[in-house]
Amino acid sequence: MHVKTKLFILFAAVMAATACNNQPTEKKLTGNPKIDKLKLPDNFNADHLYSPGDNKQGSWVSMTFDPKGRMIVSDQYGYLYRLQLPAIGDTTTKIQIEQMKIGADTSSKVTMGYAQGLLYAFNSLYVMVNHNKDEKFDKGSGLYRLQDKDGDDNFETITLLRELEGEGEHGPHSIVMAPDKKSLYVIAGNFTRQPEMNRYSIRTSDSTDNLLPMIKDPNGHDQHSHARGGWIAHIDSTGTNWDLVASGFRNPFDMAFNNAGELFTYDSDMEWDFGMPWYRPTRICHVTSGAEFGWRHGTGKWNPSFPDNLPAIVNIGQGSPTNVVYGGNAHFPEKYKKAVFAFDWSFGIIYAVHLEPNGASYNAKAEEFLSGAPLPLTDGVIGPDGALYFLTGGRRLESDLYRIYYKDNKENTEVLAAEEPTELQQQRRKLEAFHGGPQAGAVEAAWPFLKHEDRFIRFAARIAIENQPVAEWQAKALQEKDPATMIQLGIALARQGKPDVKSALFTQLTTIDYSKLSESQQSDLLRAFELAITRLGEPDAAQKTLLIAYLDPHYPAKDNILNRGLSKLLVHLDAPKAVEKTMSLLADAKDDPEEQKTATASADLIMRNPQYGLDIANMLAKMPPMQQTFYATVLSQAKQGWTPPLQEQYFKWYYTAFGFKGGHSFLGFIDNARRNALALLPKDQFEHFNIISGDSLARSGGADVAKVQPKGPGRRWKVEEATLMIDSGLHNRNFEQGKAMFAATLCSSCHTVKGAGGVAGPDLTQLGTRFSNKDILEAIIEPSKTISDQYEATVFTMKDGSSITGRLVNEDDAKYFVSQNPFSPKDLKEIDKKSVNGKKESTVSVMLPGLINRLSPEELRDLMAYIKSGGNEKDSMFISSDKLTKK
Repeated sequence: MHVKTKLFILFAAVMAATACNNQPTEKKLTGNPKIDKLKLPDNFNADHLYSPGDNKQGSWVSMTFDPKGRMIVSDQYGYLYRLQLPAIGDTTTKIQIEQMKIGADTSSKVTMGYAQGLLYAFNSLYVMVNHNKDEKFDKGSGLYRLQDKDGDDNFETITLLRELEGEGEHGPHSIVMAPDKKSLYVIAGNFTRQPEMNRYSIRTSDSTDNLLPMIKDPNGHDQHSHARGGWIAHIDSTGTNWDLVASGFRNPFDMAFNNAGELFTYDSDMEWDFGMPWYRPTRICHVTSGAEFGWRHGTGKWNPSFPDNLPAIVNIGQGSPTNVVYGGNAHFPEKYKKAVFAFDWSFGIIYAVHLEPNGASYNAKAEEFLSGAPLPLTDGVIGPDGALYFLTGGRRLESDLYRIYYKDNKENTEVLAAEEPTELQQQRRKLEAFHGGPQAGAVEAAWPFLKHEDRFIRFAARIAIENQPVAEWQAKALQEKDPATMIQLGIALARQGKPDVKSALFTQLTTIDYSKLSESQQSDLLRAFELAITRLGEPDAAQKTLLIAYLDPHYPAKDNILNRGLSKLLVHLDAPKAVEKTMSLLADAKDDPEEQKTATASADLIMRNPQYGLDIANMLAKMPPMQQTFYATVLSQAKQGWTPPLQEQYFKWYYTAFGFKGGHSFLGFIDNARRNALALLPKDQFEHFNIISGDSLARSGGADVAKVQPKGPGRRWKVEEATLMIDSGLHNRNFEQGKAMFAATLCSSCHTVKGAGGVAGPDLTQLGTRFSNKDILEAIIEPSKTISDQYEATVFTMKDGSSITGRLVNEDDAKYFVSQNPFSPKDLKEIDKKSVNGKKESTVSVMLPGLINRLSPEELRDLMAYIKSGGNEKDSMFISSDKLTKK
């Protein structure tokens, strides 16, 4: 039996069993498709309250309630609106909605909007604007405070609390109330430059802190992200004092405190990195004071095991994190009152994350609370009535407002008592009191806890010491004799010391008896050496000799994490046997079961949605060996230690690697590592190793020109006409013709479906689970109407009066590197920065309009069926009605 057939039968059986045993009781259909598509636990009800798109009020992405129980929302690209909602069970009262009048200018001009964060607090409306100034909107990205000082129910006073540099989907996001009810927390994604702070609970650095050869995303994503990543700050109500609480995120949209006063967020990773050894699934993070979560560009991401960052408390899987809200004020059963709800825009799932105290942190389990397809979830909040209100939309998609409540909402109204922190959580907080700057007694108080068994305690103790002047503790650190304490102090000195401490630090760390350490302590020690090199500078010849003599006898180890650390260090140090030993490991390295589980955390989606579950299964079935990929990347910087047989073996590995299946950037990462290794060869050897390493495979990674062309007759398709035709139904469609039209209209040149196609644009495999027919057709017919900042072009105005337009992929101090051809995105034009007068984002999409105008109605139906099915030929759209009847 064919592998795909086996997988399909297996998944169908599992789906059936899951539906019978684990899913909520099937609810009666209401006749409202927006409600009927939702899956909820038993005894929960849903109301569809409003569709702003029906009234040309945009696509809503943020919300809050004011003291009068009115909801305030924001269009992602426009105004703020205020709503008076009917009570639960009231079917006669209509929603009252108004566009809010803000500031002295009450004309049609947008004076406040574009908000990805809203919070009503301290008799004010706080607005996190995520948008650069333009002709329509003169308020740039930043945090604003709106006040109604004259009591006329309009906010006439607008105060900019802090301007922020960054916008778009990874820009500044949400604001939440602090547990003390006297201050606020704000959160921003990795395209938002970290502003100057008054206080730093964690002292960040632009250093990547990773000896793995740096390869940025080969498709141009994240090229302009700031090295420190996304961040969270604690501020006072006036926005005067800012404290950096945590950093090293990719793009967390929101955060929430539980009733113990602990903070949580839902962070993403780059889905194009799926299958790479540095990929991390979307995850729930317990954000403690001074926390660092290790996101960096491309290969620079830190392993969650690194002691200088904190791990997730639960990995979710693939997705696009948006809202986070705590259920404490909900009129829900206690199980859900204590849950943190995490929203996934991509797959349309609200997870209820159940927390269980574990030492100084938590264990967590994520339960699917609500789901629907398509259901692009944006923001949510617990209302004054104890119901969960949430929005869908974003990117100008069709937007909706929903309300979720338990039974008749008259039960479970009691407020949960504040949860008492565990003993270790209390100890962690005592140590965190020393974060943020010099304090008397901090070093003495934190020192004993550097060797504590609890990782969060150790982390808090080290951050407390790092916040004190190095001169107060450096000498004491270099005299320390306890190995566990020495390791943590070595990390602290590497991060906060000056280069002149490097020799003494290497000498001290190499006195530790490596063989008597636990595996986690050995890993921490290797990280201390790595940080000393990245922060304090390259070791001199004598120091190299010392380090190689100390590390080489322990390589290879029995543990994959240890071998990653040892291989990086020894290859970087040019250890004589490093290449030979690493090549021996590369030959048959196996991934750890736990690591495979982490990397493939999205496998549970297979049993949630058969529409795209099989596509994920196919990807996981061809996952590349991550440990081998790591070794190959490490060896791409090796200059010494090669023999001809080892070189043959190494470069032939790449030929095999091009047959693996990963995310969109997988082949690019593999090819860039290959190219880096080839660049170190003598010129007379280049051609041979270029051929045997798979250069032909690297070059043929794109989609072929379609052989089947449309028969037509075509027409100039309009959104309304095409939507009406597709909405009438997609039945008995021709899968092969749909696939052929996907290539003939050049869609496959830029977009991937089921792992095949180009990478200049987003993956369309899951498009049908998130977008309506109108959304899809509008994106095809009017591509410039909404342009994601992930794929926008830049217009460069040159000093000679000319202009250059293309997608800015990379830049260095001297040049911009621009991709101008969406069908050949790797061909880059180099622009000398000295010749550029200015640059701005283009309002024209790099996607060409009119690509479907050659298609007849039947060909367009087949194309839409192919796109909506995600390339699944077993979808019901391709099964004849008589066969469906027989089934």
